Amino acid sequence: MAAKIGRTVAESTPWWPEPPKPPQGPTGRAPNVLVVLFDDVGFSDFGCFGSAIRTPVIDRLAGQGVRMAGFHTTAMCSTTRAALLTGRNHHSVGVGCLANFDSGYPGYRGKIAKEAGTLPEMLRPHGYRNYMLGKWHVTNLTETGPSGPFDGWPLGRGFDRFYGFMDAETDQYAPELVRDNTPIAPPGTYETGYHLTEDLVDQSIRYLADHMADSPDTPWLLWLAPGACHAPHQAPGDLIRSYDEVFAHGWDVEREQRLERQKAMGIVPADTTLPPRNDGVKAWDEHTEDERRVFTRLQSAFAAMLDHTDRHLGRLVDFLERAGVRDDTLILVMSDNGASQEGGPMGFVNAMGPFNFRGEPMEEKIARIDDIGGPDTHSNFPWGWAMASNTPLRRYKQNTHGGGIRDPLVVSWPNGLRARGEVRRRFAHACDVVPTLLELIGIEPPAEVAGVKQAPLEGESFAAVLKAPDAPARAKAQYFEMFGHRGLWKDGWKAVAFHPPGTPFEADRWELFHLDRDVAETDDFAGREPGKLQAMIDEWWAIAETHKVLPLDDRFGPRFAENSARFHGARRRFVFHKGMGHIPTDVAPDVRARTYRIEAEVVLSGGDQGVLLAHGDATSGYSLYLKDGRLHHTLNIGGQKATVSSDRPVPATARRLGVVSRQTGEGLNRTFTLIIDGEPAGQGLATNGFVTLISWSGLDIGLDRGSPVAGYDAPFAFTGELKRVTVTMDDDQALDGEAVGEAEMARQ
Repeated sequence: MAAKIGRTVAESTPWWPEPPKPPQGPTGRAPNVLVVLFDDVGFSDFGCFGSAIRTPVIDRLAGQGVRMAGFHTTAMCSTTRAALLTGRNHHSVGVGCLANFDSGYPGYRGKIAKEAGTLPEMLRPHGYRNYMLGKWHVTNLTETGPSGPFDGWPLGRGFDRFYGFMDAETDQYAPELVRDNTPIAPPGTYETGYHLTEDLVDQSIRYLADHMADSPDTPWLLWLAPGACHAPHQAPGDLIRSYDEVFAHGWDVEREQRLERQKAMGIVPADTTLPPRNDGVKAWDEHTEDERRVFTRLQSAFAAMLDHTDRHLGRLVDFLERAGVRDDTLILVMSDNGASQEGGPMGFVNAMGPFNFRGEPMEEKIARIDDIGGPDTHSNFPWGWAMASNTPLRRYKQNTHGGGIRDPLVVSWPNGLRARGEVRRRFAHACDVVPTLLELIGIEPPAEVAGVKQAPLEGESFAAVLKAPDAPARAKAQYFEMFGHRGLWKDGWKAVAFHPPGTPFEADRWELFHLDRDVAETDDFAGREPGKLQAMIDEWWAIAETHKVLPLDDRFGPRFAENSARFHGARRRFVFHKGMGHIPTDVAPDVRARTYRIEAEVVLSGGDQGVLLAHGDATSGYSLYLKDGRLHHTLNIGGQKATVSSDRPVPATARRLGVVSRQTGEGLNRTFTLIIDGEPAGQGLATNGFVTLISWSGLDIGLDRGSPVAGYDAPFAFTGELKRVTVTMDDDQALDGEAVGEAEMARQ
């Protein structure tokens, strides 16, 4: 009925539009949906998938539902998240690789296309409220600054609230936090007991408690994406140490033990055999005693981070039970790709030094063994432990062999699924999740979102598999591609090619596996079934063209460098005014490998101190500050700090305080000259510099908001009046593209 507008109320008839009505669903009520998306957790890392790591909450959920042992992802974080959010292949929606760069091709924009609506955008017209917490990383990082644009942020893609971080990773004790569209300081510090995982769960409970107080009959989607277990591996020290004994036997024994558990659980066929160790991984017993001690502790940090997150996930599940909504909540727990190879053969206590060519010898690792997992470390485990995480699969994250793309998935919905503790080995893919959820909820994908005609979903629902073990196998073939590594699954078979970067694509050797029988990809049929293999290769090329995979591009460094140059352009001057908030690292001044000048305009009253500008955190960065009456500049490369101090006290009449950094032309040596009112006031030499990256943490003026870059207690806010800070850079930057690429890949 339309409204009737007369001259008076007596002559008029009011009308109100019907509010969205949630679907009834199979239980007569639309389910709530909780998605828990872990990061860099391998196929065997959950206890219910074979690990000795304590994950009782995830295991309990598995006992109340289904373990999908044939679930596949896309080999990287941005790409899997794009597929999970949209129900389409990642190249098709413009996220063919990482959100860190736009390569200029339709499949590689680094941002989800408007034609690919997200799950919250699909649920919103049906009355759902949508909450996002944790890692986003599906929009260009050059668009994550204070001016956006915000159309690729969570609130721009269908979520009603957001509390988390935009980049691939963040420090768990001093995270780069955003609430909705605004960067904020974390509500605690390492010293006060703060950890991001606990905070994310606190905020999750807050959002849901508020929701139930205000609109208890309205269904919700909560997307929780913790930093665990992406580097840096950070967790409480006592929890880390509790795993030393568990993993002292090393990765070879660990792989064997996990495989036996997996066979007993039905995760893999009983005749599954372990493949040889991955390239570059030595037998555990071939390492020295010191190396084994460090490697064990690095693995303990990874395990503790997962354990710690499981404990806090338990608080969220307990809340759902206390609130009486657990049985009507559909819960999915998964990982975005296999365990990471970015720790290299020896692992890192603080990777930020090696990224900038400052080595981390074993002696230093041993000396810092008890720091691992703490606030001034950026630790990652070595290849051998990543290999064990992916048991019994080959290779790692980034690769299209099983270790990169086969991941654990637990699905539990007490009122909607009868399965209790069952295992399904049927193939499924990340882009199948949205079609599955829509079918379980009982809604169709929209034809338009915000006036934009939508591309069809490309995934295939596996709802029937959750309900019955004998449901039909996936009908569609599924391709894989990442950095030139390629693969195709079809009818239980898999063709796969490992691509060494920089080599001709036509030189790649394709392998062929009967994946339904050979989970570990150990029996290559390429020589026995050449016709079948060639047909699958040909089909891969046809699918690649359809889904915007082409052109193939295996370049690491050049894509990062090209994107940075395109974004910053000819800009050489940044002016930061008083009152400015936090600036993410990807939009901050790029002072790597170049000459630059920082100048702060101040008004002093005598005895003032504090930070004028700081970029980074305790693991890496630089800071200009006043302390004990003098001006100081600290360059922090992987925890090694080089500080130059003014040769005289700063007078209360000073109005301009700064530093000039110049490359000497001799290796990584740099000179730092402090400036007071335009006059030199002391000089120092640093033998290291920012070669590939500055920090994952961003920039602030007037304080150091994270863990401290230099020798002061954060935030060490400036007590004088800071009017503005100007950063000017010369046009002499000379980056090592391949080194930049390796460092950037490690941060993914």
